[in-house]
Amino acid sequence: MQTIKAAVCHEFGKPLVVEDVLLRAPEMGEVEVTLDAVAICHSDITFADGGWGGSLPAVYGHEAAGRITALGAGVTGLAEGDAVVVTLIRACGQCPSCGAGRPTGCETPYDGDHGPLKTIDGDKLHQAMACGAFAEKVVVHHSQVVKTPADMAMDAASLLACGVITGVGAVVNAAGLRAGEDVVVIGAGGVGLNAIQGARIAGARRIVAVDMSPEKLKDAEAFGATDGVLATQDNPWRAAKAAMGRGADVVIVSVGAIPAYDQAPRYLAGGGRMIMVGMPHSGAVSSYEPANFAAAGQAMVGSKMGEVVIKRDIPWMMDLYAQGRLKLDELISNRWSLEQINEAMDDTRAGNARRNVIMLR
Repeated sequence: MQTIKAAVCHEFGKPLVVEDVLLRAPEMGEVEVTLDAVAICHSDITFADGGWGGSLPAVYGHEAAGRITALGAGVTGLAEGDAVVVTLIRACGQCPSCGAGRPTGCETPYDGDHGPLKTIDGDKLHQAMACGAFAEKVVVHHSQVVKTPADMAMDAASLLACGVITGVGAVVNAAGLRAGEDVVVIGAGGVGLNAIQGARIAGARRIVAVDMSPEKLKDAEAFGATDGVLATQDNPWRAAKAAMGRGADVVIVSVGAIPAYDQAPRYLAGGGRMIMVGMPHSGAVSSYEPANFAAAGQAMVGSKMGEVVIKRDIPWMMDLYAQGRLKLDELISNRWSLEQINEAMDDTRAGNARRNVIMLR
């Protein structure tokens, strides 16, 4: 096993500790990636704060990009030196979900307690979300990586591992947005901005951003929102409907806030779809009157990681980026070192950043 640096969570709600850990070589079907960049997602913060429980000690991080530096047996189509995006979407290719073309719902469990990481003393170290990318290197299943153009900046590429595909995919895949439909995006943070981009690319007629921050509504306009509504005003759904002239065909809830979920159906038109993207803490509950949904022919749809097929959707998004039609560089608020990870997470937690990126090389 080799020694690498990683940011380790030893106790929920406490700062991560950058320390030496052990990483084994890739085994059958796995690849080793030396990372250049890893972005901070709110999911990492929720895990580190104990919002979803989990095994400790753990290494979080799941929005990464780097270069393959070793291959396990049986890996084809990849080579040492390839630049890749590293995602948390680990797909066995054999279960009913994978067979149905939904790898985000792969039913083959992964036990991160028995992954490639160990503490420096050889004890258990949990590889969170099958990734553990707050580290200099990762060892992951080959299904989790997608090759990138050799000249693509690694910080921009890392964003395609989660935040971008989650937002764009929620609109294109989960909602199945048709050109000319109207969209409301609740929450104009990292995922919300990408849902707005997805709606713009897919040809939405009106895209209404809803957020508590006037500054974030300005951001939303830059990414394609046609209108902005402050969530703090009385009955904000009325302002959104006034902007559209009707209710929304699609409402994307991009934040894990219960008030957002409670209010989301009020924005819908008859036959509209409410797409549930943001992840509240375990145990948090919203309640709805099912008769209202039935009478109006409306739907609630969960969207995990934008329901993407990474080897189909990430290359498409890379091409949009190369054409200037998908904004990635503009999503990056700040770049930090691994030693600054707690400062970067605090900045993200405070809502100050679109995306903070840890640069590892």
